[in-house]
Amino acid sequence: MSDILQKILATKRREVANAKAANAIELLHERVASASPVRDFVGAIRARHAKGDVAVIAEIKRASPSAGEFRAKLGGDFDPAAFAQNYENHGAACLSVLTDREYFQGSTEDLVSARAACNLPVLRKDFIVDAYQIVEARAMGADAVLFIIGDVEIELFLEWEALATSLGLAILAESHNEQELLQALQLKTPLIGVNNRDLTSFRTNIATTLRLKELIPPGRYLISESGIDSADIAQQLTDCGVRSFLVGGALMAQADPGAGLTRLFPTLNK
Repeated sequence: MSDILQKILATKRREVANAKAANAIELLHERVASASPVRDFVGAIRARHAKGDVAVIAEIKRASPSAGEFRAKLGGDFDPAAFAQNYENHGAACLSVLTDREYFQGSTEDLVSARAACNLPVLRKDFIVDAYQIVEARAMGADAVLFIIGDVEIELFLEWEALATSLGLAILAESHNEQELLQALQLKTPLIGVNNRDLTSFRTNIATTLRLKELIPPGRYLISESGIDSADIAQQLTDCGVRSFLVGGALMAQADPGAGLTRLFPTLNK
């Protein structure tokens, strides 16, 4: 595990401890009870496949440890609501919104604002280290959560999957290698993410998706993540049978992220 990932997880555990002290989980459950209905994250991906199209989870994030601040480099504003509408208009199937504050400069408010501005299901992109965050995700209006396999023991993820399912949340189980993928497949979720980024070097290589793709059984949806930054790469993966993608930095680095989505996947919305 890379030093940066260890720092992120340590910070996250401190944040969760502070959140628990400030807001008891009973209060979160009260917010869940009054939250807007869950949007069908898996169904949105399945519907795109049924039409013979790819399904793209378009990501909204302010920054990353490897790339820095995206919009600052462009001199543009960071407006989650505008990005959400733009992505929806350009054919995204779902949204992903970073809520980690310390390392990605995200927030709960970013997710709330983005979801309110569109009709797309929304993934809370964060580092889950405690069941509290799962209830917190539904309380803020998320429709899905990310499990980064390898962050914690698989036995905990199995427990947390049951909790997430009881709340109506979909789960994206993300792996980086064969060992993590086999653990991810122990979960019931149909959404199996393969992250092409090596978390020790932060380099990306789409060969990771092509290698791990062969281990994913029918009935699961492979979602390729990271390194999809050109139409050629997107087409190469599509030609090899990959039908679902999560794309973030490559879009946020564009002056018009929605137009960037169309450039990567020209068939969307046609």
